[in-house]
Amino acid sequence: MHVSPQHASGRVLKAARLESPAVPAEPREGEPAPLFSLPDADMEMFDLASVLGSHHVVLYFYPRDNTPGCTRQAIDFSDHDADFEQEKCIVVGISPDDCLTHADFRDEHGLSVELLSDEEGEVCRLYGVWQSALVNGVMKRNVRRSTFIISADGVLQHVLHDINPRGHAAEVFQLIKQLNSRNVNGNRQEHGRHA
Repeated sequence: MHVSPQHASGRVLKAARLESPAVPAEPREGEPAPLFSLPDADMEMFDLASVLGSHHVVLYFYPRDNTPGCTRQAIDFSDHDADFEQEKCIVVGISPDDCLTHADFRDEHGLSVELLSDEEGEVCRLYGVWQSALVNGVMKRNVRRSTFIISADGVLQHVLHDINPRGHAAEVFQLIKQLNSRNVNGNRQEHGRHA
């Protein structure tokens, strides 16, 4: 179905005057994290806004379930799940796979990380990780392997692209510990000023 854009007067605009929709700018460190809601492997809705305020969030985007790199990354994050939890941090993986594929992937590998389905690629586009690539002469869409570390106040603290899945979970965990260390030191300094 094609919808013709209309002017406020109700007249149909001429095609020559149409502009392509603006592609959202990729979020940057120090900016508020774009909020979203997506279904998880159990078809329950995960709402980013509902966990912020009490938890940091590691949001990692990956191309597909059950590929070697994606499997390694999900297992590594799951192996560190208790460590992240201790640091008041939730780890969330997002790919274009559907909920049932995520459930099978989670169950087959014993994953504990939250896996979200972005079948339409809307959140991938929102975070600037949906990319085009020429594969065997055909243009295909794919997810750029990326990780966003969001502090509990909803601010992007780290944006990491084209990461190597091997050892990535441990690297991200160190960044979360540093973030918590900065928060503790900042709170001490703030309390010292008011004493």
